[in-house]
Amino acid sequence: MCSARADIIDGKAFAATLRQKVAAQVARLKAEYGIVPGLAVVLVGEDPASTVYVRNKERMTAEVGMNGHAFRLPAHASEAELLDLVRQLNADSAIHGILVQLPLPAHMDARKVINTINPEKDVDGFHVVNAGLLATGQEAMVPCTPLGCLMLLRDRLGSLAGYKALVVGASNIVGKPMAQLLLAEKCTVSIAHSRTRDLEAEVRQAEILVVAAGRAELIPGDWIKPGAVVIDVGINRIERDGKPVLVGDVAFEQAVRVAGAITPVPGGVGPMTIACLLANALTACCRAVGASEPAELVA
Repeated sequence: MCSARADIIDGKAFAATLRQKVAAQVARLKAEYGIVPGLAVVLVGEDPASTVYVRNKERMTAEVGMNGHAFRLPAHASEAELLDLVRQLNADSAIHGILVQLPLPAHMDARKVINTINPEKDVDGFHVVNAGLLATGQEAMVPCTPLGCLMLLRDRLGSLAGYKALVVGASNIVGKPMAQLLLAEKCTVSIAHSRTRDLEAEVRQAEILVVAAGRAELIPGDWIKPGAVVIDVGINRIERDGKPVLVGDVAFEQAVRVAGAITPVPGGVGPMTIACLLANALTACCRAVGASEPAELVA
């Protein structure tokens, strides 16, 4: 094991800088084109975690100078009502980005709702068209969390070409798009999941390790290749010594003694997600009006 502790990748500070860059570009759009990006956030029901998350999105949307549009439907609203609202937002030229907060109530089909959003306004990057564009190396709206992870990796390593990368987790929201982004960066990419036969052996080879499995401290420190860059997407609430704590999918206190750099939980990837949502809304607006896109804000 390495005797020195890993560098801590400060996602909170990086996200704050990213929001400043977004704010500067929002001001540019207003000055040059007379337009302000509009971001619509739709919340169905009163899930406590979603309510807090939406409130944070609304606050940061205002802070960067965008127009925020909040829409709230009761939990008992019909799927048809939600789809009608999405179609109205698709048709509204003042709205450049649409986000429907997940999870939705059980009687609604999330995939149907997401795929009703205009792909050009799909700032979550979840629409099947955007997934296909990303997979084939074309211009897409990129899911916010993988985009944030990529920005942190580029900031740490510069060019990612040639690195051996492992993504643990194969979700449509993080794992699959993360792998596509790393492939586009010319990494050698593997994806591990719940059926991977020898996860330890896979982890030991990774120079870049992105873990998004949703299992508390799944990856112990002694599996990690010395000097690897570890991006921990997980956020899990557990009890330790009788107290509730937040931990990632990587055993941080072990991993920090082995890795070259690692994101903490909290304060690592989490703050990047909302910052990248704002970056995506800006990108969508630029594309809508034919303005140049800031290179540092896109994948």
